[in-house]
Amino acid sequence: MPEATAASGTVHWIGAGLSTGSGLAATCDAADRVRLWHRTEERAADSLAALGLTGRAEPRAYTLPALTAELAPGDVVVSMLPAPEHAPLLAACVERGAHFACSSYVSDAVLEQVPGAAAAGVVVLTECGLDPGIDHLFAHSLIARAQEAIGAESAASYSLTSYCGGIPAVPNDFKYRFSWAPAGVLGALRSPARYVEDGAVTTAARPWEATRPHEIDGEIFEVYPNRDSVPFLDQYGLPEAWKPGTFVRGTLRLDGWLHAWDAVFEELKAGDDQRIAALAQELATAHPTTEADRDRVVLAVSLDVRGGSGSGSGEDWSGRYLLDLEGTAEESAMARCVSRTLALGVRHILDGSLPPGLSRAAETEERSEQWLAELARDGVDFTLRTG
Repeated sequence: MPEATAASGTVHWIGAGLSTGSGLAATCDAADRVRLWHRTEERAADSLAALGLTGRAEPRAYTLPALTAELAPGDVVVSMLPAPEHAPLLAACVERGAHFACSSYVSDAVLEQVPGAAAAGVVVLTECGLDPGIDHLFAHSLIARAQEAIGAESAASYSLTSYCGGIPAVPNDFKYRFSWAPAGVLGALRSPARYVEDGAVTTAARPWEATRPHEIDGEIFEVYPNRDSVPFLDQYGLPEAWKPGTFVRGTLRLDGWLHAWDAVFEELKAGDDQRIAALAQELATAHPTTEADRDRVVLAVSLDVRGGSGSGSGEDWSGRYLLDLEGTAEESAMARCVSRTLALGVRHILDGSLPPGLSRAAETEERSEQWLAELARDGVDFTLRTG
């Protein structure tokens, strides 16, 4: 495999929506030159002013041809755009020899470009935000610690749960605060969820119908499975000698959310695409995010491993990471977690420590521990408990 193209020091940050926060400032600290691309140059300049970054990054009006014309080999493109726009953006990066980073899951359209990117010396960093992102780092760290305690060759069963949610810091009647577009929230709820329960792969056609209580430090939340958890059994590199009893990656909500959203679920059950698109607009109007609102992000990743000879044998291990942050007047908790993690990944593209081709936030135990330590220094606080 060729080496990664040497970073030029120039970063193109595409989009300045709800998830762009202090990570952009961190990128300005790490890069020689930063350009913020937004719908118009004026909006880009306004976003820089709001973030206190006027003069530290150059505002640009985004179109793919305009960006492509400015790309040089070794530049880094950070996409805060919706996932469907990543593939054409990555294609432009490969053509120009520029690196690519985003916080989204790897789509098939992105995956099929990875061989060409690797051959061109282009780094493709994905799943480098909060969820996916920090959750991967937590999981890899817990699995490595459990293997050290129990041994990868020892027969064992385990439960791994990873629940994440952006919720209102002060609970409201709707039990929710939109931290991304309502259409995306509804679309995720309409997608079946696949996970492992009682040792068997299970599918929930309507994920919210699998909602259950989940206690964290004495506080009750509601959680449900999200997307397809099963591929992460391999991605996380769990030992073959360990058998999954439970393996769920899911979403966390405030207690009472399931009841508060009854009317929404009835609409989703009907499955009328046009009506659901209209509903997304209605929800955005009825539950706007205001300057006075404060969000809260909770990410809880737990691993419990039981050795083959049963509980109390000395072969059991448990661990849990918990991130529980509230937003401030300057920055939402969601923006801090997503943008700071992405900025950390960009920093490692700039310093040449990531190989060409596909990288996710966490690929190894060593990287997970290193990046978690760096995130803690960058102001993303979390706790680890083992026992």
